[in-house]
Amino acid sequence: MGLFNEAESVEYESSAEATPQDTVKVSAHERKKKPRVAIPPHLPREIIDYDLDASEKVCPHDQTPLTHIGTEEHEQLKIIPAQVSVVQHRRHKYCCPCCNQFQVAQKPKQPIEKSIASPELLAYIATQKYCDALPLYRQVEIFKRAGIELDRTNLSNWRIRCGELVQPVINLMQERILSQPVVHMDETTIQVLKEPGKTPQSQSYMWLMASFVEHTMIVFHYDPTRQRKVPTQLLNHEVSTLMVDGYEGYQQACEKYKITRLGCMAHARRKFVDAQKIQPKGKTGKADQAIAFIQALYRIEKKIKDLSVEERYRIRQQEAKPIIDKIQQWLQKSLSTTPPKSKIGEALTYLNNQWSRLVRYLEDGAVLSQFNAQFFSML
Repeated sequence: MGLFNEAESVEYESSAEATPQDTVKVSAHERKKKPRVAIPPHLPREIIDYDLDASEKVCPHDQTPLTHIGTEEHEQLKIIPAQVSVVQHRRHKYCCPCCNQFQVAQKPKQPIEKSIASPELLAYIATQKYCDALPLYRQVEIFKRAGIELDRTNLSNWRIRCGELVQPVINLMQERILSQPVVHMDETTIQVLKEPGKTPQSQSYMWLMASFVEHTMIVFHYDPTRQRKVPTQLLNHEVSTLMVDGYEGYQQACEKYKITRLGCMAHARRKFVDAQKIQPKGKTGKADQAIAFIQALYRIEKKIKDLSVEERYRIRQQEAKPIIDKIQQWLQKSLSTTPPKSKIGEALTYLNNQWSRLVRYLEDGAVLSQFNAQFFSML
């Protein structure tokens, strides 16, 4: 039984007693307990009253009627599984008794005409697959439990059709992203089965384009390769500033379109975090120092993100630049005393190679909020 009681390795805590201030002593440090789960107040409430019988509302000793003094309340979350219904579109038909001309009432245009899939069903399947990572074959089994037989091929065809329907929205998002002051790009590997000309074990790539101005917009582009032609095709002369990692595949596009290239401090920080993980427990090293430096820069960016361009530039020069100068001095000293093939050596080398791109954000206060939009959660 013990093997099935772990609840995804989360330790049991009494929710009635857990508060943000409670602590649990463990070896070497104290750990704060997580607060109890709060039920959102905006959810509808279903009230179930439990009252005494009339015979119980008198004192058993002297038969005096009891006075109501309040209630004890206990709330539970209640989930109603997905409910399935049928939408029947009924179009009324009319005919002229004199000339036999027919007229039929119009119905709203459907995403997929003559299909049993309603807009709600299409949205549900897409949410399950892309937000909850639930494959189509598992969704088919879930529908079966509800007494609905849906074919996996149909679900797949519906997804392809929906992709075609939202393409204009994707095109508009891409246009908006390219017109923003700073464009963020990155690429990540993805495995595609039965891709023409490639083995199932080979890697393909999903290219990300994003903007964090006013509204967060993210667009994914698939390509079987990581070649530099991909960012060259996706970007254009409209882009003024591009923020990416150290991959040199972006450089051709930057040179072709005269794009200012910014380095990503999060990628530099990540390498020091990797090096920190293999340090002996209880000891501090160069990785800790680098992370502390970068955290200090993040705090400045968080503080000034809503200020004017002029104020952001002024404070960065006044507060961030001295920290940048300290990092550079520390970096040059550390490089000469660190084996380049070690984890910390790789992190230092990456920081050194990307240095001019990483500090370029100091030159223009206009790119501040975009440059740091994805970092504030790390503080």
